[in-house]
Amino acid sequence: MSEEKKGFFARLKSGLQKTRDNIVRGIDSVFSGFSAIDEDFYEELEEILIMGDIGVNATMQIVERLKTQVKEQHIKEPSECKKLLIESIKEQMQVGETAYDFEKEQSVIMVIGVNGVGKTTSVGKLAGKLKDNGRRVLIAAADTFRAAAGEQLREWADRAGVDMIGGSEGSDPASVVFDAVSAAKARRADVLLIDTAGRLHNKKNLMEELKKMNRIIDREYPNTHRENLIVLDGTTGQNALAQAREFGSVAELTGIILTKMDGTAKGGIAVAIQSELNVPVKYIGVGETIEDLQKFNAEEFVNALFDIPESVSE
Repeated sequence: MSEEKKGFFARLKSGLQKTRDNIVRGIDSVFSGFSAIDEDFYEELEEILIMGDIGVNATMQIVERLKTQVKEQHIKEPSECKKLLIESIKEQMQVGETAYDFEKEQSVIMVIGVNGVGKTTSVGKLAGKLKDNGRRVLIAAADTFRAAAGEQLREWADRAGVDMIGGSEGSDPASVVFDAVSAAKARRADVLLIDTAGRLHNKKNLMEELKKMNRIIDREYPNTHRENLIVLDGTTGQNALAQAREFGSVAELTGIILTKMDGTAKGGIAVAIQSELNVPVKYIGVGETIEDLQKFNAEEFVNALFDIPESVSE
């Protein structure tokens, strides 16, 4: 495990402290408090997982899987279920083989989400990471509604050492995307990253706008790998799930960037979102610097959540 990765794991672990207190202690008390594996045991476990923001859907799947394994392996002791439960949660959160293909291919990544979740920051951090991997990156500032969104993105672009198109307040987002696509083609960019406006209250306009941007990309830049990454704030718990559903009705979501995972008691939402929406968490953020946004790793996340030493997971 690299130093950067180690540092991130340690920050993730301390960031998930409140979630750990919220979920894991409860789970441990069930495992140690019951002498037999019966319906009451499963009910109690269900309740703790749901209360811990794991979500009803994910909880039911995890518990059903546990029941099957307990039967198959003839397990009698509640304490022996913990390892199975942890494995089941890891399984639930696997990202999949092709999740990061866009990093190697010519791609357009649209980053969406409500205001205040760390969208612009995530675009900047992602640009920096891709540039460090030797990719030619271009950023489009298509959030032309929020005052200072362009300036904020410009700072990130400068920090990452990548070019940026657009950024003037009040201009038409679709025309920014058009210009950015033209620039990406002319400069032979590998990745075009688009920051979009984060309004949900005015849903009809937002929908039309996202559709328009998508049409332009389809028409002007066919055959590129497309990603729609939604940025969600880990501290908002079930609310993040509702936002993802809203945006999912407008754009086909391909991945989630989960931010502000440091210091939230609602870290279980990472499991719920993946299960409810069938969209993988691809990046996870625990702080302000570029290193604080990392690719999501189910093994590391669940180990950090359950306080399993990292030496076990390389």
